[in-house]
Amino acid sequence: MTTPVIELRDVSRRYDAGPPALQDASMTVQAGEAVAILGPSGSGKSTMLNLIAGLDRPDTGTVTVDGVRVDQLGEAGSARYRRSKIGMVFQFFNLLDDLTVADNVVLPAQLSGMGRREANRRAADLLESLGIARHGGAFPGRLSGGQRQRVAVARALMNRPPLLLADEPTGALDSASGEDVSELLRGLNAEGQTIVIVTHDLSLAQSCTKRTVQLVDGRITADMNTRVAR
Repeated sequence: MTTPVIELRDVSRRYDAGPPALQDASMTVQAGEAVAILGPSGSGKSTMLNLIAGLDRPDTGTVTVDGVRVDQLGEAGSARYRRSKIGMVFQFFNLLDDLTVADNVVLPAQLSGMGRREANRRAADLLESLGIARHGGAFPGRLSGGQRQRVAVARALMNRPPLLLADEPTGALDSASGEDVSELLRGLNAEGQTIVIVTHDLSLAQSCTKRTVQLVDGRITADMNTRVAR
């Protein structure tokens, strides 16, 4: 049996004196899967995302991603882990407006020590494959929302991470741009990229993934296969 890309075992996280944000959560994600973490605001989605991304630590339980015990990493180790193991796509893109599209995409490679020439080649290939090569010299503020999200996806894939995390990736887009990004995510998964999408949008989950994990009040209440709506 293959080792999962993500393995959460009995993970709990509580903030202050309130109820647990996540309680006794166990989940595995295999290589090549596309999984949606679905739930309303306050359900624990963001907490689970932050634990997988190494941005937070559980109070109890273990978090393992691509063989790395993420819950045991210090600050420097967590930064190295995020550079090498995961790519992240956010609702509001998180691009640097004073850098060109190409320089935004190249940035993760520079931080990881990749040579400039190799990084430029990799960025050019990504921009071409995602249909935005002609915008390489433009600044993000000149692009549409859908185009900016494509730039964000290119940046997330720059270091060839085994895992792509997408946090409400269509939440700031109009319906046409949202469908464009959904199609992009479906295509990436069809090519073998492991993807976890965190969302409250059932239609996005059904469109992009074959499996949905439902969170309610910090607990996993369902883990089910869903049919891709295409």
